[in-house]
Amino acid sequence: MGLPDKFMERQSGLNSGTQMKKDHFLQHLTVQNVSSGLISSTLVMTGPAIIILEAAAAGHFTDQQTINWMFAVYFFGGLFGILMAMLNKIPITGGHSITGVAFLATVTSHFTYPQLIGGYVMSGLLIFLVGISGLFTRIIKWVPKEIISAMLAGLVTGYVVKLVPSIKELPLVGVAALLGFFITTKFSKRLPAVMVAVAIAFAALAGTGGLNISTVDIPFSFPSLQTPEFSLMGLLTLALPLAMLILSNDAAPGIGALESSNFNPPIRKIVSISGIFSMITSFFGGQSANIAGMMTAISAGPDSGPRPKRYIAAIVSGIVILLFGIFAWKIVPFIQSLPKAFISLLAGFALIGVLHSSLQMAFAGTKYRLSALSAFIIALSNISVLHISAPVWALIFGAVIARTVENRDV
Repeated sequence: MGLPDKFMERQSGLNSGTQMKKDHFLQHLTVQNVSSGLISSTLVMTGPAIIILEAAAAGHFTDQQTINWMFAVYFFGGLFGILMAMLNKIPITGGHSITGVAFLATVTSHFTYPQLIGGYVMSGLLIFLVGISGLFTRIIKWVPKEIISAMLAGLVTGYVVKLVPSIKELPLVGVAALLGFFITTKFSKRLPAVMVAVAIAFAALAGTGGLNISTVDIPFSFPSLQTPEFSLMGLLTLALPLAMLILSNDAAPGIGALESSNFNPPIRKIVSISGIFSMITSFFGGQSANIAGMMTAISAGPDSGPRPKRYIAAIVSGIVILLFGIFAWKIVPFIQSLPKAFISLLAGFALIGVLHSSLQMAFAGTKYRLSALSAFIIALSNISVLHISAPVWALIFGAVIARTVENRDV
């Protein structure tokens, strides 16, 4: 074989390898992981988007500042999820802190806009420092998987339980979606029951006249960089609580969901990169871009299909919310038109599989029965003490009981 022939063979091998990588990625696309990605993105594009608008109104934001906020958290949150899922091949799903937005809705009127931006920057820096120090990794590794699963089950139970009052409030829509869910579960293994239920719910809502597109519109303007203003008060009353909310309500449940589904998440990398993305997002007017707790739970759950292919759900979710950020000024009026009961209905269906698998893993054995039950009840209580939310308290108390009362090696 001559030199040109060897070169051509080598080149052919490289091309073949590239094609195999492309095929390998495409072969991971399934109906299950795509539908989970769509449902995951729906969760953060509905209620949280409306809360952002309410918080912006409370702070007397201009249209430009409101668009900056919407663009920043969804564009960079989506980008975070796409990159992390592609690089790690596990369903690390990006978004922004829903509880962080709810917190900001109560404080935006107490700070000037530059002070808010400064608080967001400091919050992202705090998250980065916690991640890079390895502190969060040590905490999570100290907790048995049964406790993590019990915490996750307690966290999502409230969402699933809301199915009942939602169906009562929208009986035709709810019953139609419920029947679709059960029929698909019974007779089809290929079609995701949750996706069928969501599609039927939208069709039923439109058929009953409940889908009224809002005529309110937000005028478009290009996102721009914002100037922060730093202060000690902003650090103590804005940045610190916001960072703790993101770590406890998003990082802990998100990493817990991955652990519960038998993934091996790079905890230090996830938390520190969440901090970096949050700092970048803050300069465009958004509070954070980080691993999203409930969205990761959906993407990592059994409804996303085979475990090695579930990372596609996070990529799909990331693409959808990234586009949502770009076109938010057009999409938000549609979201505002959806009844609150309908949004609760979607969230409930989306988390049924997560609840089922978490309960199974938490209580299948007898090794940590008391500690798992304690973690479940605390997470379900939704308490917040010292700005530390129920999921973190659930992990702490569950782990302490496992190590002392039940006295097991963990």
